[in-house]
Amino acid sequence: MTGGEVAGILVAVFWAILVSFLAVVLVRLAQTLRATTRLVADVTEQAVPLLADASNAVRSAQTQIDRVDAIASDVQEVTSNASALSTTVASTFGGPLVKVAAFGYGVRRALGRRGEDTQSGDPRRTVIVGRTVPGARRKKRKG
Repeated sequence: MTGGEVAGILVAVFWAILVSFLAVVLVRLAQTLRATTRLVADVTEQAVPLLADASNAVRSAQTQIDRVDAIASDVQEVTSNASALSTTVASTFGGPLVKVAAFGYGVRRALGRRGEDTQSGDPRRTVIVGRTVPGARRKKRKG
């Protein structure tokens, strides 16, 4: 056997090992592709119902949001009506009611003072701004 024959045998063995290695890699790659295909099919089978459920949930949420929006606009309208009504009532009855209450208070006070003046016989007291009450009168009022 010559050196060329030995070299040819080594190259042939090397090519045989390389082809075997590539065959193993291709077989494993084919298995991986099959598993990936199955996984994608399973995900697709499960994703379609999930997407349908999600779509239904979004539609339901949109319906609820539309209802809440309608309720909020109705509440806003009622609030503005109530505000207008309270303003109208306050302007219509507020002034006259305050006047009637003040008049009633004045009448009660006048009648109450009139009754005090006739019962005690004391002359009517008036307050003069800037004057002080003498000490003797102060003690009488306290005691």
